[in-house]
Amino acid sequence: MGPDNFHFVRAAIVGIALFFTPSDGIAESDAGTTHGIAMYGAPALPHDFVSLPYANPDAPKGGRVVFGNTGGFNSLNPFTQKGTAPWQQRFWGYESLMGRSWDEPFTLYGLLAESIRTAPDRSWVEFTLRPEARFSDGSPVTVEDVIWSYEVLGTQGHLRYRGFWKLIDEIKATGPRTVRITFNREDRELALIAGLRPILQKAQWQGRDFTAGGLDNIPIGTGAYVVEEYELGRFVSMRRNPQYWGRDLPFRRGTLNFDELRIEFFADATVLFEAFKAGELTVIRESNAEKWAQQYDFPAVERGDVVKSEIPHSRPSGMTGLVMNTRHAPFDDWRVRQAMLLAFNFEYINDTVTGGAQRRITSYYSGSELGMVPGAAKGRVAELLAPYADDLPPGTLEGYALPVGDGTARNRKNLRRAVKLLADAGWTITDGQLRNGAGDPFVFQVLLRKGNGDMATIIDIYTPALARLGITVKVDSVDNAQYTARVSEFDYDMTSFRRDLSLSPGNEQRLYWGSEVADVPGSRNLMGVKSAAIDGLIDAMLTSKDRADFTAAVHALDRVLSAGRYVIPIWRFDIGRIAHDRHLKYPDRLPIYGDRPGFLPDVWWYQND
Repeated sequence: MGPDNFHFVRAAIVGIALFFTPSDGIAESDAGTTHGIAMYGAPALPHDFVSLPYANPDAPKGGRVVFGNTGGFNSLNPFTQKGTAPWQQRFWGYESLMGRSWDEPFTLYGLLAESIRTAPDRSWVEFTLRPEARFSDGSPVTVEDVIWSYEVLGTQGHLRYRGFWKLIDEIKATGPRTVRITFNREDRELALIAGLRPILQKAQWQGRDFTAGGLDNIPIGTGAYVVEEYELGRFVSMRRNPQYWGRDLPFRRGTLNFDELRIEFFADATVLFEAFKAGELTVIRESNAEKWAQQYDFPAVERGDVVKSEIPHSRPSGMTGLVMNTRHAPFDDWRVRQAMLLAFNFEYINDTVTGGAQRRITSYYSGSELGMVPGAAKGRVAELLAPYADDLPPGTLEGYALPVGDGTARNRKNLRRAVKLLADAGWTITDGQLRNGAGDPFVFQVLLRKGNGDMATIIDIYTPALARLGITVKVDSVDNAQYTARVSEFDYDMTSFRRDLSLSPGNEQRLYWGSEVADVPGSRNLMGVKSAAIDGLIDAMLTSKDRADFTAAVHALDRVLSAGRYVIPIWRFDIGRIAHDRHLKYPDRLPIYGDRPGFLPDVWWYQND
């Protein structure tokens, strides 16, 4: 299970495994009711643990932290397809039956539920609610709320919630505080995913339209923070609920320490950065290594009032870059996509934008044990790919690697190779313009979100290389709402792309590149790929019984995705870079997933001098 771009997709991936403990059949939750559940093996923490290992149980409460977002918002319902809500809201104000540890294999511990039980084959899972669990208005969380939440999110909620509902055969109360979910397919991960659905209050929505979005009916949750005030287009302030029901849970000890979490909105990243320098924000994340080294030398940093913290992690690279929409010609032809990769002079672009400080992404799981092994497929990986051999993208079985530039700004060698591939695909130069057999010019549109400065710079450098091939590029930079709507309707030829991926990928892979959702509005399968091999390899991952077979399935999937040439990769984000007010502190002990939800602001605190 994993998320998408940094703010969207983080929720899905941060709780996924980094290391696996081989299952011996004894430690699994089929032994009876337990306090937690792991994808493989047993939970690392005992039933009487004091706090999460990366939290400071003695952290003081109080203070505030002010974040900055670009764009705007027109909804405070983060669970519907309609409208744009602040992405942080669903992490800060809502909870699920189980909570994730970011420091071990995909492992969940009781949150709203005090315990979990599964069938030996994980064909069903049963949760027992805590009697003290409460919504923010003080009303108890009931089994009826749980069942309603699963159904309404699965049938009317955001697309990211709907796929799971289709995998449920039955959901029913088995006692005053117990609910059982039975699944309709073999899939070890479903018992864990079931524990991660947000729980909302059924009574709030009687006679109301859950899909409406908007600002007039903010969903009631059980989380520590509630929306206190907001001003459309300017800010949202969330205040810690002094009556928060879970404040004494070991899972929450040392977390959720700030009194106020505030989000200020800005037109673009440049304005946001200037606001941080002026002290209007107390924290900012920086993804550009060169900017981090060169532009964070303003007076507040020199005085020590702002601290630059670097947070390492052990996640795979994921995929960041420019995605090509294969629903649209000519990007439905792999030769054209390879030509686009050849024309992208990464070495020169990386040196210009980041000073060459950030390594390139080489595959979807590069930098991890799940990344494809160079060269020809062997062993179990080859066996998994064999049934699809006739339909695999070139290079999948033989071995695929990204083009490397020749070290010059003009990149002539790769451009010559691109010209040949385009000719093979039926595109030739006529009167200085690349045209197909029907005489149509090669013109495509890049859709960008306003404020995405690095990507705009990348396109500015990339466009002249494409012009030398006779290709015309049109850039359409739109605001947040327009961008969301157009991406939802696949109204782009190329657009920016970010998928954070985990070392325990699961059902979220169907949302990212599964055939079933490729043409569903709002799908996260932005490239529009429909591949029997991808679908089959996801199934193989989800039914793997041991680490070795699971790893082989992901290696094979990584090969198919990479050789499909759907995305032009840019650079990796090997560390998290956070500049912050000196009063904001975090524990010395860091989670293996680094800076992801569950870290900032969850385990940070405010400390006076």
